[in-house]
Amino acid sequence: MEGKLSYQLVKMPLVTPFETSFGRQLDRCALIFKLEADGITAYSESVTDTDPFYSYENNSTALEIIDRYLVPHLMKLPVPGEFMEQVAYVKGHNMAKAALEMLLWDYHARIKGMPLDRYLGKSKGKAEVGISLGMEPIETTISRISNALDTGYQRIKVKIKKGKELGILGAIRDRFPDINLTADANCDYSIKDIDLLKKIDRFNLQYLEQPLGHDDLIYHAKLAKSMSTPICLDESITDLEKAQKAFEIGSGEIINIKPGRVGGLTNSLSISEVVRENGGHCWVGGMLETGIGRAFNVAMASQVNVDYAGDTSPNSKYFKKDVVLNPFTMKDGYIEANSGVGIGVEVDTNALSGYKTAEGVIKVWKM
Repeated sequence: MEGKLSYQLVKMPLVTPFETSFGRQLDRCALIFKLEADGITAYSESVTDTDPFYSYENNSTALEIIDRYLVPHLMKLPVPGEFMEQVAYVKGHNMAKAALEMLLWDYHARIKGMPLDRYLGKSKGKAEVGISLGMEPIETTISRISNALDTGYQRIKVKIKKGKELGILGAIRDRFPDINLTADANCDYSIKDIDLLKKIDRFNLQYLEQPLGHDDLIYHAKLAKSMSTPICLDESITDLEKAQKAFEIGSGEIINIKPGRVGGLTNSLSISEVVRENGGHCWVGGMLETGIGRAFNVAMASQVNVDYAGDTSPNSKYFKKDVVLNPFTMKDGYIEANSGVGIGVEVDTNALSGYKTAEGVIKVWKM
């Protein structure tokens, strides 16, 4: 028998531009991976993009690391936890590792004939849904929030950056004094901005997400002691040890678990256990994934340890036409986990081909 790993790079225009403190994004340039072995076809997505702005990784580095270092450990089709142990010698590159680790989750769930959310262990069967809004003119933001509330989103998150935070949050609170509101700074502040950040306390946010440096824990702990607003960590949490340290020194009480950022679902599950053991909260974030990557996020967000609404919006929020034929939809503020085997989405090969900008076969091997 034969095993085969291939990829397609697709460029998909976003329904609306997505602006953060990093910049303005018009497209999602996604790496989609396909594994064919034992009569099973599994898919995954790398959360990398064209540029190394969120992380040092990008699509080019992910392909190189996968090709040169990770593929040999995929070929025997180990369970995901074993795969992660085998590739631990590769320092960092969590997004590249996660792309193959999640591919193995889909593959083994399909072998077992189980939906991924149940295969992960402790599923609620559905995920609470919040919405993440990029920076736009305030009138547009107010309109989008109103529409999101009418649609049933359980939490509203808005992007902020230094110098615009008070205006954005003040206008929102004036219009919506009681909604579940959060703000994401994407590392745009330093500890020198502590007096400015403390002014955010007046807006009664559920949390302030990653205000300081992308790899910082110490200054976040200092900030957390100075604010009444809970601190949520995103970029700072790249592995289980970082999560443990964050709770030990009080860097934050909430963690945004992005499976791609932390190396996949194995580490995501472990981090969620640390959160539970420390009496914290967690939710599952998104990286503008297609319906393929979103399926992994929904499966993780359905786990019992995940207790806050995440960034698992329906596919239609991001793309006019996704690369799956059965995109996720929301009802009453929840997305149901897929009931099919594996990730449960049916890949639209025609759509993939239409968006494709590059493709290749990484490895073919005998089994």
